[in-house]
Amino acid sequence: MDAKSMGKTIAELRKKHGLTQKALAGKLKISDKAVSKWESGLGFPEITLLPEISKLFGVSVDYLMTGERKGIVIAGNILTDVCKNIDTYPKIGMLANISSVKRAVGGCVPNTGIDLATIDKSIPISAIGKVGDDEYGRYVTERMRHAGINTDMVRISSSAPTSFSDVMNLPSGERTFFHARGANAEFSPADVDINSINASMLHIGYILLLDKFDEFDDEYGTVMARFLHDVQEKGIKTSIDVVSDSTADYKKTIVPALKYCDYAIMNEIESTSIWGLEPRHENGKLNIENIKQTMRNILDAGVKEKVIVHSKEAGFIMDKDYNYTAVASLDIPRSEIKGSVGAGDAYCAGCLYGIYHGLPDKEILEFACSAASFNLFAEDSVSGMRSREEIIKLPEKYAREVHDLY
Repeated sequence: MDAKSMGKTIAELRKKHGLTQKALAGKLKISDKAVSKWESGLGFPEITLLPEISKLFGVSVDYLMTGERKGIVIAGNILTDVCKNIDTYPKIGMLANISSVKRAVGGCVPNTGIDLATIDKSIPISAIGKVGDDEYGRYVTERMRHAGINTDMVRISSSAPTSFSDVMNLPSGERTFFHARGANAEFSPADVDINSINASMLHIGYILLLDKFDEFDDEYGTVMARFLHDVQEKGIKTSIDVVSDSTADYKKTIVPALKYCDYAIMNEIESTSIWGLEPRHENGKLNIENIKQTMRNILDAGVKEKVIVHSKEAGFIMDKDYNYTAVASLDIPRSEIKGSVGAGDAYCAGCLYGIYHGLPDKEILEFACSAASFNLFAEDSVSGMRSREEIIKLPEKYAREVHDLY
């Protein structure tokens, strides 16, 4: 930090808010000569004034001191997964065998955050969400801290337990979730101090599983849309993820938020469900034309930079100019797959890494594909992830699946 850089930041923020030096001085109860001195790079504000200045301008103290935002904030669902490997999914009234049980972190925030921290420890990662004052809450928060994630913005509920899911894993890698919403159902924009966010990007998930954010808003359509608008107003890029919910009204809940997204990342089922399109043909193969149409629709709804859709077979990007890119998945032998819990979050983490570092679209998809592939080598949601260097090398070991993606 130097006085000249800080003075320039203060001057830019003052002008952005339509204030003269005298008006700013009046709000801070100091002389306008002091403000002039700061902006000329001839001195610093008193340290006791920094919180007041940052609050006035709607930025963090860190931003005030550096003039730049760094890192990624992951917001949304925080839960504990209780992963159970089963031999078959039973019909009602029938029995299935559980071969193993393991506790793990779950949800967008710990899964995506820990994966990102594992991939690239140089990216500052912060978590935003809500947990209960209980064993599960302490467990998942400590796991994030251990990974180097800042958890200062994780709130603790005084009434609700930490959310959790019983996850049933089949040998094929397919899974089913039984979910208790818990503290996630309480989590709302009131729990988030946007002014304290010093990151360049906020990624939030999952729409359809954040009750307070999914509520109707008479001006923006949903509370989530209003929240994303407010985040963008602070100069922070926004990204969303969605959960698969067969009972949800996808269009009503998701479309309002798209107008305030820079990036939208979701799977083929979630993305096509918004528009009532089928992601697959009757023979089970991907319906590429419907996926392309879905991505065009999402861009038309307001997403500003990129739409990313992923499936078991491939990943797809369409940018703001409607340029389409597709990359097939790696052909991982079924015998090497131990689970797929958190595979979507691992894919998101790979995409966020690529977006953050400005990779070309094809490289984003290749990187995200390899990141998600490492997830398959572990039974839980984060233990399989590896470093950037290992992720880049994985395609040297496995060929890509063959699909007609264009």
